[in-house]
Amino acid sequence: MPDLQTLALFLAAGLALNLTPGPDMLYVATRGSAEGRAAGVASALGIAAGCLVHVAALALGLSALLEAVPLAYDAVRWAGAAYLVWLGLRALVRPAPLALGGALAPRRLAAVFRQGVVTNVLNPKVALFFLAFLPQFVDPARGSAARQIVVLGLLFNVTGTLVNLGVAYLASGATAWLRAHERRTALAQRLTGLVFVGLGVRLALGGRR
Repeated sequence: MPDLQTLALFLAAGLALNLTPGPDMLYVATRGSAEGRAAGVASALGIAAGCLVHVAALALGLSALLEAVPLAYDAVRWAGAAYLVWLGLRALVRPAPLALGGALAPRRLAAVFRQGVVTNVLNPKVALFFLAFLPQFVDPARGSAARQIVVLGLLFNVTGTLVNLGVAYLASGATAWLRAHERRTALAQRLTGLVFVGLGVRLALGGRR
């Protein structure tokens, strides 16, 4: 285990990074504002689950493979970009009406959660971020490096999830207003589609970094 000073430095750095707006935060905010608090929360939890996959991959050494093999990196990057563009086009063509009373069916929430997982897992930049960031706080003299990576990754994921949940709650405040204006609801969901397409294009054109 890292010492307390290292953990404190790691938590401070991690919180600062998690508070910096990025694709995950934008994804949660867009879901929350267009589809309500429950959808925003489901997206935040889906992203958290995706981050667990990246942490496990780093502990097993798979993130290093993405760094070393450009073809593997590009394959994951293009798959993630295609998925985001598909989500965006679907929202543009067929915006779903907001549920009455602000509640989404459990099946719909499960789909939002899965989309959050897939969106995060298929972003290789997240894997490379963990590869670059977490090992800086690992001390081989204090035990298993893989175990330390898992602990640090979980701590980072917890702080990031708390930030994203806050974003979901704040963004969802616009949903009641949108629900009262049906045409604006459809427009908001089409804007959501444009955001997803833009994120997909950004990921596709982002190159190795």
